[in-house]
Amino acid sequence: MMKSSSLSILFLLSLILALGFLNIVLSCALYNTYYPLYVILVFLIAPIPNSLTTCILQSNSYYNNNNMGYSDIDDYDPILTFQSLMKFLTGMLVSSGTFLPIVFWRCELIPTGSFLLSLTGGFLVYLSFALFGMGFTLKEENDYDF
Repeated sequence: MMKSSSLSILFLLSLILALGFLNIVLSCALYNTYYPLYVILVFLIAPIPNSLTTCILQSNSYYNNNNMGYSDIDDYDPILTFQSLMKFLTGMLVSSGTFLPIVFWRCELIPTGSFLLSLTGGFLVYLSFALFGMGFTLKEENDYDF
């Protein structure tokens, strides 16, 4: 099995991100409309709740050491509740970014070509952020590449 270096992964993710932005910018420039730029904004905000949750869970030493959280009598764990809320917000933002071009297209604010370009560009932008978050959180042994 061939092992890929961090640099090649980073290069691939930056290529996917650039293609996503290119699709969205082309959907604006070719069809003379600025509405698909809102898709960039929504998909740039979408990974923030998951990354915030990851930072909070990694910084909470009591939660990581005991593996049981702060449960009380009702089995209410505020950290798991916060994590569920952030996953919900991420899902809401991703679905909003997906359905925003569809709404613009159905309201005839953007033409069909702009709709298709902005939809695929939004998916590529979010895919690159999600893969970046997944790819660089795994710790590998004997990985001497930066």
